[in-house]
Amino acid sequence: MTTPRLRGVHHVAYRCKDAKETVEFYKKTLGMAFQLAIAEDHVPSTGAYDPYMHIFLDAGNGNVLAFFELPEQPEMGRDPNTPQWVQHIAFRLGSLDELMATKAYLESLGIDVLGPTHHGIFKSIYFFDPNGHRLELAADIGTPEQMAQLKSVAEPMIEEWSATKKAPRHAAWLHEKIKTES
Repeated sequence: MTTPRLRGVHHVAYRCKDAKETVEFYKKTLGMAFQLAIAEDHVPSTGAYDPYMHIFLDAGNGNVLAFFELPEQPEMGRDPNTPQWVQHIAFRLGSLDELMATKAYLESLGIDVLGPTHHGIFKSIYFFDPNGHRLELAADIGTPEQMAQLKSVAEPMIEEWSATKKAPRHAAWLHEKIKTES
């Protein structure tokens, strides 16, 4: 047997409170095109009765963001044991200028936006969709040399983390660089 050869992400699916509101939000705030909707009373994979509306939005470059509205399920919530900042959907923008222009646009719509936050190899802003999903918009600023250096320490970092559950220092230069720029 061989390892599968992935060709990208087909789609990523989340739950939403209201499919129409979700489509309108993503169209208005991020310019995503509404691609298609699928609705059934029974789940194709299990056969279980569970009416749903499944919507698909174009996130650019062949990437698709999808949502399910499940009107007969209990009200959606979030994992109370996971901090709000952890689970998020991040999208790439083309430049820092685009990032700042998008921040101004979102704020003009009355959306609370956090950032920009400097991550060393990218800067990003954060806000929430109407379903409570945290969204991140990021603009890359890392150099090829920085990316190569980070890749070269990825394996040792994961091994050290796995053994100690303490933050390895292999890439500490990244955040130390940010502090010196502030």
